Amino acid sequence: MKQKILAAVIGTCFAAPVFAQTNVTVYGIMDAGLQVSKNGSTTQKKLVSGIADGSRLGFKGTEDLGGGYKAIFNLEARVELDTGSNKAGNLSDYQGYALTKGMDFPDFGSPALRGAAAQTLAAVRSALQPKYNVNATPDIILKRGGGPDGGMFDRTAMVGLITPVGAVLAGRMYTPAYEIFAAADTFESGTAGSWGSITGGTGGLLTSGIAIRSNKSAQYRIELPNGIGAALMYGFKNSGYVGLDKNFVAGNVKYKKNGFDVGIGYNRGTNEDGSTGLITTTAGGSYMIGDMSTTGDMKLFAGYQSMKNENSILLPPFFDAWDTEIAAGLKAGGVPAPVLAAWTSIFRANMVKNFKLDAVSYSLGMHYKLGGGRVMASVSRQDDRTRSNSDATQYAIGYDYNLSKRTDIYTVFGMIKNQNDGQYAPGAASAPGGFTEMPGQTGRAFQLGMRHRF
Repeated sequence: MKQKILAAVIGTCFAAPVFAQTNVTVYGIMDAGLQVSKNGSTTQKKLVSGIADGSRLGFKGTEDLGGGYKAIFNLEARVELDTGSNKAGNLSDYQGYALTKGMDFPDFGSPALRGAAAQTLAAVRSALQPKYNVNATPDIILKRGGGPDGGMFDRTAMVGLITPVGAVLAGRMYTPAYEIFAAADTFESGTAGSWGSITGGTGGLLTSGIAIRSNKSAQYRIELPNGIGAALMYGFKNSGYVGLDKNFVAGNVKYKKNGFDVGIGYNRGTNEDGSTGLITTTAGGSYMIGDMSTTGDMKLFAGYQSMKNENSILLPPFFDAWDTEIAAGLKAGGVPAPVLAAWTSIFRANMVKNFKLDAVSYSLGMHYKLGGGRVMASVSRQDDRTRSNSDATQYAIGYDYNLSKRTDIYTVFGMIKNQNDGQYAPGAASAPGGFTEMPGQTGRAFQLGMRHRF
């Protein structure tokens, strides 16, 4: 997820030969800390794994085939230090309401239907966004064969061949547009200051603004000595951000030299019916003044992202869940056929509307070398262009202190000011923040953690 991890795991594969004839490396990051958040009426205290960096255990290797050719692989597994598992959920215990907006199932004046209508809304909310998320991916998506979260190597699973004219990779990998996004994120895709906490629709995780990784994908990459690099990705059936796309195409162009690490990227998913799904265009990166080794050195960040999804790939799974589970239960409970038909129409019409995503986002920030660490600060803005106009503005500041080359401690405070239906809450590298208690509330989080790399 991080710019530096991307460089270590993927980018260095295209540099001058640095590996032995055969080499396998075991590596990892162990990161955990305390979070104190106030996303509603109560203050919550939690031990969180992977605040600044998702904790992980990885294996990477290469074999020199001669003549400028190398075989490479990378397997990287999620590790949640607070539980020892490989599954993560929202940090906030509150439930989101955006995906059920407009779903007021009328009782048609019948006392017998009044209770059924209330129970129906509760069931829909629980199915869409359970109050206490155990997994990042709802069962509804998993039943359709999507949702890679929870797999043993769900962070990365890749094999490839490096040639004198670039590299060809295959497997589950970071998407080209996300690489640009990570390079432009002041808080490096982690902590309560991460730009990713506010990108996407008001529906939360299920209306993601960018595909971070893609399953079943092939990728071509090249990096030239003049600092210019490029990537092209194609995902086959069951690719994309939740593993349900018919196909997925993406690419980026980057420049990394003379203090610059900038680029532009594009991701696009195609649904099973051939309609266009999530489209993301990302531009930005960073510029380093000095080398961040001396007090006063700086690194400046800037990013822009456009997100649009008029035909969510998730609609069919949720329509199926209504038909086979919720509606079937209502029918068995004696709800009349005309009432059931009316409720089905309400559900479908509002799901189509509430899953739509149309937004642009901006982020500005900087690192400033101070003492044995760095001050980090950023401001980010999500401009929601749907009818609800649920904008959000995020402010964050933190300090990261190096105890050694491998170990650091950090502290971050992040605040998200929501508007209208917005319920964004500050998150972490390993898990989304989730939701504020009610729409329009401000989310706040203070985090103190430690990270060790090996």
